Amino acid sequence: MLKKTTTLQKTFLYVLSIVVLAACKNENSSDRLQEESQDTISSANDTLPEFASEPLVTDNFTADPSAHVFEGKIYVYPSRDWDSGIPEDDTGAHFNMKDYHVYSMDSVGGEVTDHGKVLDVEDVSWASRQMWAPDAAEKDGKYYLYFPAKDENDIFRIGVAVGDSPAGPFEPQEEPIANSYSIDPAVYKDTDGEYYMYVGGIWGGQLQRYRDNEYQGEDDVYPADDEPALMPKIARMSDDMLGFAEELRDVEILDEEGNPLTTGDNDRRFFEAAWVHKYNDTYYFSYSTGDTHNIAYATGDSPYGPFTYQGVILEPVLGWTNHHSIVEHNGKWYIFYHDSSLSGGKTYLRSMKVAEIEHNEDGSIDTISSFVNEDAN
Repeated sequence: MLKKTTTLQKTFLYVLSIVVLAACKNENSSDRLQEESQDTISSANDTLPEFASEPLVTDNFTADPSAHVFEGKIYVYPSRDWDSGIPEDDTGAHFNMKDYHVYSMDSVGGEVTDHGKVLDVEDVSWASRQMWAPDAAEKDGKYYLYFPAKDENDIFRIGVAVGDSPAGPFEPQEEPIANSYSIDPAVYKDTDGEYYMYVGGIWGGQLQRYRDNEYQGEDDVYPADDEPALMPKIARMSDDMLGFAEELRDVEILDEEGNPLTTGDNDRRFFEAAWVHKYNDTYYFSYSTGDTHNIAYATGDSPYGPFTYQGVILEPVLGWTNHHSIVEHNGKWYIFYHDSSLSGGKTYLRSMKVAEIEHNEDGSIDTISSFVNEDAN
């Protein structure tokens, strides 16, 4: 299991992330990924902390891993980072992902198989750029890859592609899901056989541009710090898994007194990367707090929520973003996540990792860190 980080390491993480954002230069890494990464890491040996887990893949930069158990194996659906030369900005334009690979393993710790490219932005008639964090689902022997991408008007929509194997390839639909918007689709199959999609991300994810499911224009509008924060969305999926069976609705995240988390509550309120798993009849809604970089969780009695905030699962990682998925396999629970250790700290060149997590008898989840705690050795 990953260990707790020290206060010194937390401080280092924050400072290093700021330095990287301000100073890193764009370099073409698509053909020389591993060589350049190792050169960068070697030059940073004296400053990088010790990491508790190694990247699962070293010949591609992989981020936002969505893990599922299909046909007895763990399949992981990440986005794929590459250096497109676009300068960094608050809209995330430098995260210019253009295709997806699928990875699998018989068990955590085993060999990771790359099933190759399964979908490219050029295959999607309605998409223009930025294929961000995807997810996948299975129903009746068919496999569905859900993905966000910007349309011709630079507005994020959610697309779906269909395949006969969890390893792809996937054939995209001609149009995005009707009435879909924002980013980070996550599809949860409940124990009663119903499927639900969660979506949403602020800043570059454009959630702040919508009210009551209507696009308000390009201006970013946020609630005041003392008002309820922007909420992720949920909709039950249609029977054919190609659309919504209902309108998207808010997913409330509440504090211990039953009040919605506020915009100013940066350590706890939703930013992006929704995920749901179920343990002992309790629904666990986990997500990234974004600009404070935690993977937090809240619990509830329904996939619709409301969910009551409980704590942090994963503390901030090296690099600005934090994005995850949680899956059970062979009786153990794992969190898949990413950091920027392979690229030596470049925020837009990330690598997926995995760690075991534990549910305590009271249902709580222990907080873990991606860094080794030298004080504990």
